[in-house]
Amino acid sequence: MQTALFDFDLPPESIALRPASPRDSARMLVVQPGAARDFTDHGVRELPDFLRPGDALVVNDTRVIAARLSGRRIGRGVETRIEATLHRRIDGSRWKAFVRPAKRLEPGDIVRFGDEGKVCFLSQLDATVEAKGKGGEVTLGFAFHGPVLDQAIDERGDMPLPPYIASKRAPDPQDRADYQTAFARAEGSVAAPTAGLHFTPALLDALAARGVSLHKVTLHVGAGTFLPVKTDDTDTHVMHAEWGSVSAEAAAALNDVRAKGGRIVAVGSTSLRLLESAASEDGVIKEWSGETAIFITPGYRFRAVDLFMTNFHLPRSTLFMLVAAFSGLETMQRAYAHAIAGGYRFYSYGDACLLFRA
Repeated sequence: MQTALFDFDLPPESIALRPASPRDSARMLVVQPGAARDFTDHGVRELPDFLRPGDALVVNDTRVIAARLSGRRIGRGVETRIEATLHRRIDGSRWKAFVRPAKRLEPGDIVRFGDEGKVCFLSQLDATVEAKGKGGEVTLGFAFHGPVLDQAIDERGDMPLPPYIASKRAPDPQDRADYQTAFARAEGSVAAPTAGLHFTPALLDALAARGVSLHKVTLHVGAGTFLPVKTDDTDTHVMHAEWGSVSAEAAAALNDVRAKGGRIVAVGSTSLRLLESAASEDGVIKEWSGETAIFITPGYRFRAVDLFMTNFHLPRSTLFMLVAAFSGLETMQRAYAHAIAGGYRFYSYGDACLLFRA
């Protein structure tokens, strides 16, 4: 398909720079293709009203790390400031990272992050550029390993806010809380599964009282989630792979929900993509672990997910293509135009959509 089909104009003032407070006070556009009114305005707190007893809510329990590091190249000529965003762990001491300015780094260079250490015996956090790839990506081999490295990154790093927020303001301590979901447990993401940011204890209690069960899966979100599709045709776009897992217990529970007539409600594109990766052709969800680069565009036949809660996404992005596949391109084009005209807040800290499948 032509990428231009998924383009739209968004006023800069529509981009949310802070989340709603409390989180479940955000607005929610409900999209029901084929209904008399195919989209209607509501609030996140009304989510239980659209679900039925026996439905299953699936959330991503990944935890965002402080993956944005500032440092300088040392040991070769004039020191150069370097910004790095870790996006994929290779092993206990090595990460893939996007760096700026990438042209200032070559394999063998050393980048020093931080001037004063807080971890005992650690005065600096050094990394060697082991390899250089395309698009500003490098492989960094850190001088420390395992939990010590994790602590050093956490102390020196900032939350990796999306470019459309970071370009307008710097990350601050409040983002350390705001950019984690209520389900965050398994460290490894460099972007939040943002639909999960809307949930509060009160909303979860209301869902439980409604008879909706809660299930957790893990998909570590990579920085590739922010990248627009730069090719003219979606068939030539290459997705970044992300690691995820669905436990045997979660798979069995979700299959049981389906067998009893309940619906599977994916919270966020990460949960949806993971469930679709783990599902067989007949819709049975299996225990699954590995990397997924599933790219869902209109024409895809959904196997596992019946309803989809998500935020508003970037134009020409794989995520807008996903919602168009789920509820229909023409429907979502009109829904987004309605949201823009109605003052909905867009992107990671913005409002939500609840999508029914076309």
